[in-house]
Amino acid sequence: MTFDRRAVLTAAFAGFLSLPLPRRAFAADEVTRVDQLIGRMTLEEKAGQMTCLADSFRPFNPPNPQVGIQDEKRLAEEIRKGRVGCLFNGIGVAGARRAQEIAVKDSRLGIPLLFAGDVIHGLKTIFPVPLAEAASFDPRLAERTARVQALEATAAGLHLTFAPMVDVARDQRWGRVVEGAGEDVTLGSLFAAARVRGFQGRDLRRDDSLLACPKHFAAYGAVAAGLEYGSVDISDETLRETHLPPFGAAFAAGALTTMAAFSEINGVPATADRDLLTNLLRGEMQFRGFVFSDYTADEELIAHGYAQDERDAARLAVLAGVDMSMQSGLYIKYIPDLVKSGAVPMGTLDVAVRRILYVKTALGLFDNPWRSLDEEAEKSRIATPAHRALAREAATRSVVLLQNDGVLPIDPGKRQKIALIGPFGEDRANLYGPWAFYGDPDKGIDIATGLRAALPDPALLTVEKGCDIARPIDGGIARAVAAAKEADIVLLAIGESQDMSGEAQSRTVIEIPAAQQALADAVAAAGKPVVVLLRHGRALALHEGVANASAILATWFLGSEAGHAIADILFGTADPSAKLPVSFPWESGQEPFFYDRKSTGRPTVGNGATEYRARYATTDNSARFPFGHGLSYTDFALDQLKLSDTALRWDSAIEVTVRLTNKGKRKGSEVVQLYIRDRVASRTRPIRELKRIERITLAPGESRTVRFSLSRTDLQFVGAGNQRIVEPGVFDLWVGQASEGGLKAQFTLYAEAGKG
Repeated sequence: MTFDRRAVLTAAFAGFLSLPLPRRAFAADEVTRVDQLIGRMTLEEKAGQMTCLADSFRPFNPPNPQVGIQDEKRLAEEIRKGRVGCLFNGIGVAGARRAQEIAVKDSRLGIPLLFAGDVIHGLKTIFPVPLAEAASFDPRLAERTARVQALEATAAGLHLTFAPMVDVARDQRWGRVVEGAGEDVTLGSLFAAARVRGFQGRDLRRDDSLLACPKHFAAYGAVAAGLEYGSVDISDETLRETHLPPFGAAFAAGALTTMAAFSEINGVPATADRDLLTNLLRGEMQFRGFVFSDYTADEELIAHGYAQDERDAARLAVLAGVDMSMQSGLYIKYIPDLVKSGAVPMGTLDVAVRRILYVKTALGLFDNPWRSLDEEAEKSRIATPAHRALAREAATRSVVLLQNDGVLPIDPGKRQKIALIGPFGEDRANLYGPWAFYGDPDKGIDIATGLRAALPDPALLTVEKGCDIARPIDGGIARAVAAAKEADIVLLAIGESQDMSGEAQSRTVIEIPAAQQALADAVAAAGKPVVVLLRHGRALALHEGVANASAILATWFLGSEAGHAIADILFGTADPSAKLPVSFPWESGQEPFFYDRKSTGRPTVGNGATEYRARYATTDNSARFPFGHGLSYTDFALDQLKLSDTALRWDSAIEVTVRLTNKGKRKGSEVVQLYIRDRVASRTRPIRELKRIERITLAPGESRTVRFSLSRTDLQFVGAGNQRIVEPGVFDLWVGQASEGGLKAQFTLYAEAGKG
């Protein structure tokens, strides 16, 4: 299955996107209804539609920081007065129906509420964290899991999810790497579109359609030094070329809301940036939905030093293009007076309210305010066996085999003694990862449980904790080493706790915690084969007893079926087929690090001279495990790379073919990856850029020809004046199994007469 980069990237740029205005899909009476409503609304009711508050009618995730939380009685009165348009992060049909009944029957205009929530990788059935799922390199898998998340979220009374996060993340110190698809633009764009399609389904008016909200607009993944809530200093070219395409892909897939970033860009906080939210988002990108602020981000304009006070913050945000304020309450508090005083034009307010009401109309809320509020669906559509089965499949396909000296897969028929050592062996508290607060931790399958279920004799398994996540325990290492010496194989379950990843979890050192590293080094000295089971939400710098293990599996935070999925991989029930969506550095100090970096004028080439070259004094400017890397239990080989022509004409295409062969003895899947490099351009270009991926499953001894097509559009970049351009010249091309190595070819793009 080949994924066409052109189809998902072109939507991000001026002149390429022609999404219809929401009203064009509406019947005349619906348009009239919205217009008449706006004509009847008071200033306070308009500001109310632009206000989103934490849901106190049902169990909800307490926001952090806890600002402006209202009890149910007070919130009910606000809804009755028309002062609230959206509630967020509560689940449960009964409470939602109580709130909706007040909005529809007791408020003056009867405008229904929108119910939103942070369903990032599952409601009750928890799927792998988004970064892990991106390792599958299979956007269709992400679409399937997003569809199930939508089924469960809408059954629990939600209309919208604050997902997917589509920020391209190139600094592994940033905690929110875990929420996205990694460091690559193409992969990120493919997964952004797939998740939007999965959440929303084919018809937004269906009871099981969950409106997507791609975030954080824009370039939040580029915060300096990976520091959460930090500043972004970025060129226009990099913004448009690296950070906008996944948003364009999400909007092209039908997303009708987005969320402004917490961060500033080039000195202007995103929440107050009219150039960003109006000129670029609505102008260049032709986005026609509405924009949320992030949690209290409008109020935080004061701390940024950009707004004088709360009133000024509300003014700046609404003029910039933030349509709905989350949790600060500033809009309902200040907008009526801002309009009366002339500081905010009435037309600006009406445009924002119209966007919100059109989205509510698109969801069918005016015709059926009780959609997604069905108690029978709540009983039957959540945490079903089919959903758990998909969670297991997704988890299994997210595990990356980083290295293997032949110890894996383990043959359970040999009755080998297995020692499971480490703080995550029997741990259930850290299976899900961040942003899974609706899930029930007691229903997750830990590693030990998964192994025992797969072993013919569970007595073959011995479990020793060895240490806690961040500190030693008395006698822990001694007991772990003794268990290792008695075993035939050691499984070392180590890594990050789930609260080490996610929002506000930036780290200066991306390594295994010291207590666990000491455990790993001691266990390695026991002399038995060690298989490391990494638990993590980012790429890690691995050392000594971890880096030198017989095998290493990147198991991330895999969700509800983690233990079963890991056992499936360890015992060969499933063949590992995932690839890294982020580069694993040699050292923390290499960050930010990403595969599609620039050459520099003094590159280090192969095994050549390194003095006075672009490298660190203590390590190479390379990855321990590069983007796109991932091994299998079988042996794949590529050969017979051919181009239909070495000349690419201006308005034609070239076909690239390569033969993939399974030379091993097991059935398996490989992801074939196509990269290019523009040799000479008016803007320096990356050393490689991913353009195509295709996943192929082959039986032992089977071969298949893989085909890709490239055209001039695939060679575009952002040049002078922020225009997307393409220049004639020579291009290198690689087809391989990772972002390093591969079969190499070359072609030349020729200009059409009078162009280029």
